[in-house]
Amino acid sequence: MSRDPRLQNCNIVELLGMGSENYKSLDCITTADIAALGIPYENADELRRQLAGIIQSCGAGTPQTWHNIAKHLLTPELPFSFHQMMYYGCYKYYGPDPPAWSPDPDDANLTNVGKLLENHGKEFLGSKYVDPITSFLDFQEFSVTNPEVGINCSSSWLANNCLSLNSERTLEDIAVIWRDEGDDELPLNKMTLNELRKSVWLVAHAIETLKLEKGSAIAIDMPMDVNSVVIYLAIVLAGYVVVSIADSFAPDEISARLKISNAKAIFTQDLIIRGDRKLPLYSRVVDAQSPMAIVIPTRGSSFSRMLRDIDISWQNFLERAYISKEVEFVAVEQTTEAFTNILFSSGTTGEPKAIPWNVATPFKAAADAWCHMDIRKGDIVGWPTNLGWMMGPWLVYASLLNGASIALYTGSPLVLALPSLCSIVRAWKSANATATYDWSAIRCFASTGEASNADEYLWLMGRARYKPVIEYCGGTEIGGGFVTGSLLQHQSLAAFSTPAMGCSLFILGADGFPIPQKGPGIGELALGPLMFGASSTLLNADHYDIYFKGMPVWNGKVLRRHGDVFERTSRGYYRAHGRADDTMNLGVSSVEIERICNSVDASVLETAAVGVPPAGGGPERLVIAIVLKNPDKPITDLSNLSASFNSALQKKLNPLFKVSEIVPLPSLPRTATNKVMRRVLRQQFSQGDQNSKL
Repeated sequence: MSRDPRLQNCNIVELLGMGSENYKSLDCITTADIAALGIPYENADELRRQLAGIIQSCGAGTPQTWHNIAKHLLTPELPFSFHQMMYYGCYKYYGPDPPAWSPDPDDANLTNVGKLLENHGKEFLGSKYVDPITSFLDFQEFSVTNPEVGINCSSSWLANNCLSLNSERTLEDIAVIWRDEGDDELPLNKMTLNELRKSVWLVAHAIETLKLEKGSAIAIDMPMDVNSVVIYLAIVLAGYVVVSIADSFAPDEISARLKISNAKAIFTQDLIIRGDRKLPLYSRVVDAQSPMAIVIPTRGSSFSRMLRDIDISWQNFLERAYISKEVEFVAVEQTTEAFTNILFSSGTTGEPKAIPWNVATPFKAAADAWCHMDIRKGDIVGWPTNLGWMMGPWLVYASLLNGASIALYTGSPLVLALPSLCSIVRAWKSANATATYDWSAIRCFASTGEASNADEYLWLMGRARYKPVIEYCGGTEIGGGFVTGSLLQHQSLAAFSTPAMGCSLFILGADGFPIPQKGPGIGELALGPLMFGASSTLLNADHYDIYFKGMPVWNGKVLRRHGDVFERTSRGYYRAHGRADDTMNLGVSSVEIERICNSVDASVLETAAVGVPPAGGGPERLVIAIVLKNPDKPITDLSNLSASFNSALQKKLNPLFKVSEIVPLPSLPRTATNKVMRRVLRQQFSQGDQNSKL
């Protein structure tokens, strides 16, 4: 007697019992299976009945099946285990890169890029144009071969445009929305465009009273709040250069950035409030021997310590320009090549690379937001970040240049260190912190900064009734992304669906040359050399040596180094596999961490700091390999050494660092020129992590 092949598949699944394959295909799921997840039997039976209808209409394992399940069956109130059962059951036999979100044609036509293509698609692409979804990748390739030319703008126009009016923007539009930690029960704070303009003008007038030479560097070392946004725009408007310093840095790191940029003044804050903790900030700036500081009281008008004679309180600073209150500041004209911002990225030699942004870079940030996150007038854009990292200035420009509102939370979402979307989601998920919120109004999520975890992003999408997560990977030296997603494409969890507009990607093979651009493969990523807004100089290093020296030539042009290992899958998605070089993905280099760890314990000869991605995805773990001076006297209690490393790193480098593991080794792997091969250690430790999971 023949057997139903679907039942045969069910038995195979149960026998395999490995990883995600534990999930049954959708046509094998019973009411009892659903009820076993804690759903009342009657509700489980109704869910099974609705599921059967979707399967009958769309099949048991297609993207259309999942699209209908996500849209019509799943709700945030249902257990996440049921969401997993549906997603993994639907795609059990699909293969790699199953789409977690698919564009709706009608909605796609209403996106920024969709409208552009509907109006000009045939003009751009000729007979190849079909519709925004079908023709998206053709348009992306068009953006590479037809870069924008003839842009004639100045830094003053840039800041003015963030504050300007147009036919769709009024003075009463909300420019900034924020809430302070501890005030969650109070109404939201809001600043209109009119109020933002006047605040920026006042600070710009006050900066003029400092009598600094035009083009001078002025630092900001503050939390990302409404004051720092106002100060940032005022510095640029007045013709000066912002020096971005993260508010988590220790005095030595602050000092290094001030010296490299030759900053003439610094805006800072007395204390940082995080829950019940009061973290000193102004005192760290003083210990860094900063130039004149303009100091904002944390709350109220008093300070936790006396100010230096050279420093100015925020109130006294503003009073210098009181006579000009509400008087429009006439923007200072500068050339297109003039610097607007100096940011810092990790360096492999221990000193952070000083990367200047010119006028074009903010437009790259805004263009990415317009094209890929579909940011537009009326949107509210939030991104937990700081002006010391590129996503801080990115948030300012991506929001205001596109007519959207900036959303800020002055504090820490669930008191997290260096929050990225991935780590925030992990905390929200474990604490069920979003249960009482209605997130249905969210149009999309975006994520950058670290490797994503598929299950956590599936959970996040489910909280907002399956709105997409747009992955976004780039660099400070680019001012935005080189690979990302789009609301005109299927989005797969923890994957990128497209190069960013204007960018071309090359994966280098074992011979150091690009593999076919549209074929699958894995290797170090290189970028096309011509990218609008990308850096062309560094303040403290040779730009050519860092980004182009030793790179292969393609079509007569030297490709640009980025340093990440990327995979292009058989279905055309991109996945990140961490750094190819020795730089930690933690805002500082391995060398900086090792310098501190080497001096902690007299028994340690040398160390190597490596960022190791967990097997299931998520933020890198900081693993320290150690070599002892006397191998015959091993350290019996590594926990004490780990605590010493943590204490030193948090005091001297960053209070948010934590060593996850210490690995004793007889020696460190080195090249013929005696350079430590950290990537070898990273690979070994990653394999060890994978094996431990197995």
